[in-house]
Amino acid sequence: MLATDNMFDITPTESSRLSQIDFDNIPFGRVFSDHMFSMEYRDGKWHKGEIVPFQNLSMNPASSVIHYGQSIFEGMKAFRHENGKVSLFRPEKNIERFNISAQRMCMPEVDPQTFMEALDQLIGMDADWVPNDPSGALYVRPFMFATDEYIGVKPSETYKFMIFTCPVGKYYSGAVKVKIETRFARSAAGGTGYAKAAGNYAGALYPAKLAQEEGYQQLIWTDAKEHKYIEESGTMNVMFKTGNTLITAPVSETILDGITRDSVLTLAKSWGYEVQERPIPFTEILDLAKEGKLDEAFGVGTAATIAPIAVIGYEGVDFELKDHNTWEFGTRVSKAMDGIKRGTEEDKFNWNHFV
Repeated sequence: MLATDNMFDITPTESSRLSQIDFDNIPFGRVFSDHMFSMEYRDGKWHKGEIVPFQNLSMNPASSVIHYGQSIFEGMKAFRHENGKVSLFRPEKNIERFNISAQRMCMPEVDPQTFMEALDQLIGMDADWVPNDPSGALYVRPFMFATDEYIGVKPSETYKFMIFTCPVGKYYSGAVKVKIETRFARSAAGGTGYAKAAGNYAGALYPAKLAQEEGYQQLIWTDAKEHKYIEESGTMNVMFKTGNTLITAPVSETILDGITRDSVLTLAKSWGYEVQERPIPFTEILDLAKEGKLDEAFGVGTAATIAPIAVIGYEGVDFELKDHNTWEFGTRVSKAMDGIKRGTEEDKFNWNHFV
């Protein structure tokens, strides 16, 4: 039965799959909730969106996205609080970044109010899919892709904006081993590095595969021009702590403006840490590691929140860091971020958006 409210058409599923899910054993990104949101852009405007049962898509083989890569996405999480309520963490920042990505990829922006209402209604319908486990969350994936049925290099005139969700557990089970990458480049000045464009991630797969064959789980990317300065770690921003100082690369046209990154820096400043956002020669980090002064190194992102780095490799030499279980800042910020998201710590920055 099709229900209509002021903004979207809604078709609830007739048979929920929720009872089939083992929430104690959820593979990351492979189990999907009951519903999804969809909205089409054509004739120069967005048309009424709909929430329907999760299902496969039907596409013309000539669909523009397949051939020319006009595709962007976001990633955010919904969390269950102790009182049973469900909240999203800073979704307005994801919406803002989504539209920045749309501009760069020559795609139409989505009205922020419509975007937020779609999130609220979709997650509200599938609120039972938000895990109760304190290490679990509901991962939310908004995305947009070109749909013109045309073989020609030009911006599409039609698009589909969609959101689906999936319950997830931990992204990493422990600390990771990373390699400093000085041959391949993730992004270059003037490119799309600051956008969450699908092609950015496709181009990173081969270098990551080579690193994995050497025993590393992730890369630390360096700048494309000189391969001298640290940029990101895999799919995350990367941070280093020495003494009372937290160091990270500045946001730029080659580095994604991470929401988790901003949140961690905000907390660090509020706790009295010195925060340095500046170009970081990778040799500086290796020197700190050699001297035993690199207290902590970690990736920050939506999927893992805080991903501690155990080993940094460069040209066949591995530099081991201190046991992350003894870390001061990483442990504190991970606990604080998790507590804010789940309502066990004060949300003094008003980061939670309740659905």
